[in-house]
Amino acid sequence: MSESQSLGFIGTGVMGEPMCRNLAAKSGWRVIAWDPQPEPLERLRAQGVLIAGSPGEVAAQAEVLFVCLPGGAQLKQLCESALLPAARKGLTLVDLGTSGVALSRELARRFAARGTDYADAPIARTREAAQKGTLSITVGASREVFARIEPLLRCMGSDVTHCGGAGNGQAVKILNNMVLLQTVNALAEALALGRRAGVEPALLFEALSKGSADSFALRNHGMNAMLLGAYPERAFSVAYAAKDNGYALELGRETGVRLRGAQLLAEVLEEAKAAGFGDAYWPVISRVVDRP
Repeated sequence: MSESQSLGFIGTGVMGEPMCRNLAAKSGWRVIAWDPQPEPLERLRAQGVLIAGSPGEVAAQAEVLFVCLPGGAQLKQLCESALLPAARKGLTLVDLGTSGVALSRELARRFAARGTDYADAPIARTREAAQKGTLSITVGASREVFARIEPLLRCMGSDVTHCGGAGNGQAVKILNNMVLLQTVNALAEALALGRRAGVEPALLFEALSKGSADSFALRNHGMNAMLLGAYPERAFSVAYAAKDNGYALELGRETGVRLRGAQLLAEVLEEAKAAGFGDAYWPVISRVVDRP
């Protein structure tokens, strides 16, 4: 391994920390990280990750730079303040967060003008999947860039799908979340209706799992969260779900598709935030669905 084979990683939060750790353990590359919070960086230092003093310092040293931030607003601010000024030929920037499609395509154009390749590669699945390296990653990039970064992405994900050019990875991730959100809302309505009709909740979900209503959402969000009333913080929150649903509505407006289901979900999610559940694990929407 040469010293030039350096990976940068910015954003070592709940998902980013284990992803960065997997890159350091599996890639064979030198890994340099930065985050505004020192605690995850200290844990990563113990795993051999080098710690930078600023985002610009990471970008200056990296050949491939991964960024894992909460959303498009944070990504755009970081790019404007630190990453676009550090852009250069030979650098590949990979956005692992979920951002709007239009923003991803805009950033891809702006970085290309400075010689930097850009890929949107939003992650899906749980914190446990991030720890185990079994995330699903949908990628928007040229074929050449995808071929270059795919082995690195497979250090973090067991399913890596090339979805087409810039922005397409975000589009597929946003649509995945749109379908999931509406499925969980249907489960919340079924749970409330079944309970009021006298059907025991666990029995209801067990029966659904044996029929055509079976789904990943039922077995995970339904059985592991809604039945147990388990809605921890520092998981994928109502606020995050509202953000991603907003990206779906934004894409609908851009493409001329009226998204009735996503609009309903926007109302449910806003109601959940107003009820004080904004930071809770997002299947907590079942509590507002079941209110009189």
